[in-house]
Amino acid sequence: MATNQPLHVIVAGGGIGGLALANGLHRAGVSVSVHEREVERTDRLQGFRIHIDPHGSTALAELLSPRLYSFFAACAGKGGNGFGFITDQMKQILQFDPREQPFDPAGGGHYGISRITLRRILLAELHDTVRFGSVFDHYERRADGRVVAHFADGATEVGDVLVGADGGTSRVRAQYLPHAERIDTGIVTIAGKYALTEQARDRLPPLLLANPLTVIPPRGCGMFLAPHEFTLPTDATNVLGGEDRPVPESLFDDTQPYVFWAFGAKRERYDTDPETLSTTDLHQLAVRMTTGWAPELRTLVNDSDPETATAIPIKTSVPIPAWESTNVTLLGDAIHSMTPYGGIGANTALRDARLLCRNLIAAENRKRGLLESIHTYEAEMTDYGFAAVRHSLTVAEQSVSDNPIARTAGKLAFRAARAIPALQRKMFADILS
Repeated sequence: MATNQPLHVIVAGGGIGGLALANGLHRAGVSVSVHEREVERTDRLQGFRIHIDPHGSTALAELLSPRLYSFFAACAGKGGNGFGFITDQMKQILQFDPREQPFDPAGGGHYGISRITLRRILLAELHDTVRFGSVFDHYERRADGRVVAHFADGATEVGDVLVGADGGTSRVRAQYLPHAERIDTGIVTIAGKYALTEQARDRLPPLLLANPLTVIPPRGCGMFLAPHEFTLPTDATNVLGGEDRPVPESLFDDTQPYVFWAFGAKRERYDTDPETLSTTDLHQLAVRMTTGWAPELRTLVNDSDPETATAIPIKTSVPIPAWESTNVTLLGDAIHSMTPYGGIGANTALRDARLLCRNLIAAENRKRGLLESIHTYEAEMTDYGFAAVRHSLTVAEQSVSDNPIARTAGKLAFRAARAIPALQRKMFADILS
């Protein structure tokens, strides 16, 4: 493999991790191209708010230009710092109060942001770097060690590195590490959105509008909810392009404020297969599953737009042993897909992007060999990445546990934390780390 020429990096997948990596490489002068299968925003799941933790915000601060990172912080919604636990009867178990979070250009804060807005920010300075409607098919290696990426439309591209950032169903991973499994956990989540119109806002208590909450019923299920209220900066059109105040549309998360909710349970707990239902029937199933809950929570679910209801089968990757590094590597869900419980998937992908970017820049600058750089990245990434997978799965299983003793013990621990500030600080750090 030639090492005396500038690198060219091919990124398969234009999600959050792949675009963040491309921004960092582009800013450092490393040649990079991104191939994204979607032509426009069609994925319903893009319409949900995501939480960016200190790992994610620090990565974004390093990978984005200072202008874009400041804009990211300005676009973030309210309530990114706080977090609480309540029962299904609206009894407060524990509340981590929001802390003051002055803007730090080096990152490190907590932010709640529209997934669509974040993606638009990540695209804002990449211009012709991203090729839309380009579906990765397979790769091959040339005699000189370089990699040739083949795409579904017959196009090819030659590069020094191929990065699979193409999500949980990664075609790059399927060819490169075919033994790496992604399995169904048996948990299915029904998610939806309650639009915060002026009248709808008055029907909810302040507790449900302050910050994200986890609802803990006595057994067998759980719910996560998060308000998303935001104001786009006045220069949004200049930075993002297009309309900065789109017509309100409940399927997307960058046009109006809302409360996101997600009810989760084991598949067998439902009286039907949620994945086979229409959006209207899915919404009604969520209404039935929350029968007997507090009226405020019932209002949140019942009065949501049925068209926003989405069934999400919860899957997770299975950690694998280390492999021999080559000039093909993986990032984010393509290698360590995890459940959404814990809210760490996107942040782990951003952490990957930052680490891989640093190592590829070192290879570009001849401070380290290319394969050594990729090996260094993979060794660290798989360590924290698969630890995140295990943590996320543990949280998911605890959230839908049928063991009332374990759930009661958890509630007692939360109540103890309310009385002991040091324990509360530690618990808060563990939850949002």
